[in-house]
Amino acid sequence: MRAMTGKNEKKRTAGRTGYASASATATAALATLLLAAGCGSEASSGAVPEGWGTLKTPAVTVAHPPAFEAQSAGERSKYNAAAATLSDESGTIGMITVQLDFTDADSVEEAAIGAEAGVALGSTLGKQEEINVSGPDGDEEARRINFEFTQKDSGAGSGAGTPGGTLDPKAGTRVAGVIVAGLDADDKTYAVRIDAVKGKLSKGDLKKIIDSITVK
Repeated sequence: MRAMTGKNEKKRTAGRTGYASASATATAALATLLLAAGCGSEASSGAVPEGWGTLKTPAVTVAHPPAFEAQSAGERSKYNAAAATLSDESGTIGMITVQLDFTDADSVEEAAIGAEAGVALGSTLGKQEEINVSGPDGDEEARRINFEFTQKDSGAGSGAGTPGGTLDPKAGTRVAGVIVAGLDADDKTYAVRIDAVKGKLSKGDLKKIIDSITVK
């Protein structure tokens, strides 16, 4: 075999060095990509946006925008395990409530049907949508129900179609709502309900509220 000259040896060494450098760069880029992907995944479910508050119950937690004010045990209805309200000069124009073990159910679908019973008569009720919420071992199955109704009265006596809560806009105001219902880790029902005068809660904030729901 012919001995390798110094010139050829330099070319081979340079080739190895260039290959190693490119390989290291590619590995670092892949690691960065995987890290970014992981971070995005964690933020998509069960996350509490910066500056938001959190309603905590033994079975479910949910975040609320800073403009919502959490109610104390003495302020909220006996039907609600947690609640937060949004107000302006006209009164209470938005509410987030959490109800636990509100009906007997053996499935997520039955839990959602039970939650639908709390929607005021005459409301426009959407179909159940299958969604996932964050759970102790990953995603948990839940159902989302969209609805709308027209405020028929104003003040504490009206109820605004919300069990255990009231909205105070003037009669004729259109209210939009969402219920997320399912079973917790002990197979007991829960329902997170968001009511707000149309236009007072952005779609982005509504999505963040729903994405923050965590079942224990």
